[in-house]
Amino acid sequence: MPNLVQRLSLQMKQSPQQVLLSSLLQLPLLSLEQKIKVELETNPLLELDEEMETTEEMQEEAVQVVDDEDQPEKDEKEAESDTIDDIEKEEIDWDAILNDEDTYEYRAPKDDSAEVFERPEVAQTTLPEHLLSQLHMCSNISEMRLTIGEYIIWNINEDGYLPYSVDFIAENLDMDPDEVEKVLRLIQHFDPLGIGSRSLQECLLVQILEEEEQDAFAVEILRDHFDDFTNKRYERIAKKMDITLDDIRVALDEITKLNPKPGEGYVLFHQNVIVPDLNVEKDDEGNYQIGMNDWNVPHLRINNSYKKLLLDKKKSSKETRDYIRQSLESARWLINSIHQRRATIHRVVEAIIDKQRDFFDHGKDHIKPMILKDIADEIGMDISTISRVTNGKYVQTEHGVFELKYFFSEKIRSDSGDDVSNKTIKNLVKEIIDGEDPNKPMNDQRIAEILKDKGFRVARRTVAKYREQMMIPVSRLRRKL
Repeated sequence: MPNLVQRLSLQMKQSPQQVLLSSLLQLPLLSLEQKIKVELETNPLLELDEEMETTEEMQEEAVQVVDDEDQPEKDEKEAESDTIDDIEKEEIDWDAILNDEDTYEYRAPKDDSAEVFERPEVAQTTLPEHLLSQLHMCSNISEMRLTIGEYIIWNINEDGYLPYSVDFIAENLDMDPDEVEKVLRLIQHFDPLGIGSRSLQECLLVQILEEEEQDAFAVEILRDHFDDFTNKRYERIAKKMDITLDDIRVALDEITKLNPKPGEGYVLFHQNVIVPDLNVEKDDEGNYQIGMNDWNVPHLRINNSYKKLLLDKKKSSKETRDYIRQSLESARWLINSIHQRRATIHRVVEAIIDKQRDFFDHGKDHIKPMILKDIADEIGMDISTISRVTNGKYVQTEHGVFELKYFFSEKIRSDSGDDVSNKTIKNLVKEIIDGEDPNKPMNDQRIAEILKDKGFRVARRTVAKYREQMMIPVSRLRRKL
């Protein structure tokens, strides 16, 4: 038989304010701006704080609120609903909200020259616009082929490749695959040459076959020996084609002139730039000052025109007042969360500077091993909070722009007993590879042996992992003919 059982359990739940703060912490500046703009559109109690009200005006309105609260309620039906005392019990203190300057402390200073931060952008033509203009200039092109061409162009990715097959496009458009193939061939000969190719091999072949003086060996290598070419098995290619390595070298010179990513160069400025969330500069006394680049974040305040609606029960219904109270709480949470976000980021970066002082003084070769827990323990916050703060946010330093995640790394013990960041080992691996003989590149085992001679006992598989993280190919693919 079913029984009713009571169980006592301890659960951890986040309040709505904590959820909001957590979501704001992980947003970079540009996303935060968009979030605030959305809130401005959806919450009527939020407004842009373009010009602060004077203290006298606030005081006059505060007196008016007191007068409104002193007015007796005469309507019995309204008396049964929320009273002024009920509102006070819910801790809605309009005077505190409207007069408390701490609520708006997060604002970055702005002056009349704020417009100098606006970046004038050069008018740029996007890749689809460039291709569509060429498509519409084609003489005697039918409406059907125009439709196919537009569909193909809008599906070309940023590198200039078409990620879908001809059969897939024909099925979606309910058209003949042969017609789609003809239009695709036409687009591939637009500027830039090779655009809309379905593979690297097709892209390079389109370009080299368009040249007036074609290198026959280069064409054959790309057409018939592409797998050996990409894996740099040049001796095998020479044997199959019955030519010398010198002939291969000449052909490779022609191939390397081709463009493997014809779509590059059409990425707009705002899609190809990192906007640092903070900047760190050393002052005259040798101390590092942290600046938040949030000058463009909209400044918020609560629209106090809704105050009378909340307190005047004769002119507003209970549903209206409930909606205003909910919107008010949401507005307060957002403003306070933005303030806490700024303070939290500032505290985290202060701790990072303190732990990584050598980096900020001397450069990235002096970075120390550090994990999220080190910062969490330093400032008394949870590791998940530190992770949210450091993820996707960048800081401008004297040594360049770095993601905050960059300052965290595992440690490796050297022969001298010192703890060294794995980023230092990665830099050493890159230096070794950059200085190797391009005709005889070193394998991972040889690199590990060199690191051992330098006092770092690193396994071959660790070298391979670091090399892959830096997107450096294996020795066979680094070899030059």
